[in-house]
Amino acid sequence: MTKTATGKVVIGKKVPDFKAVTTDGNEWRLKEAAGSNVVLFFYPKDMTPGCTIEAQEFRDLQAQFRRANTQVVGVSRDSCTSHHKFRTKEKLNYELLSDEEESLCQLFDVIREKNMYGKKVFGIERSTFLIDSEGKLAAEWRKVKAEGHAQVVLAAAKAL
Repeated sequence: MTKTATGKVVIGKKVPDFKAVTTDGNEWRLKEAAGSNVVLFFYPKDMTPGCTIEAQEFRDLQAQFRRANTQVVGVSRDSCTSHHKFRTKEKLNYELLSDEEESLCQLFDVIREKNMYGKKVFGIERSTFLIDSEGKLAAEWRKVKAEGHAQVVLAAAKAL
């Protein structure tokens, strides 16, 4: 496992194996995805407008991601119960991981101070990471605008 001195992932380096709980309460591990690319997209909150747009776009491109040998996985700090409602309502055809303890958020360095209605809070900065079939971080996108983002990530996955 390669980590930087701060424990964060680095483009071109192997991403440390991690595990997290899926929507259905099962365990998802990065090492079990070996041999395929993985899109890991971090989003702030289930059932909010921007997050819904992003989730729907990844859903709608799922067949193309599969043809590009790429698994799509969404991550937020929401509970499995919240993820289950979101996944069911939006008919999402990929896994959502619950990171309530923020271990993945810390590994990928996506927690940022935000201004919410004039109040400073810490939350997930919409970010996406493309991990290649050998487990190396191939690309990252930070401060993502939801609309149209999935198409950009698909193009990068096809180029691997």
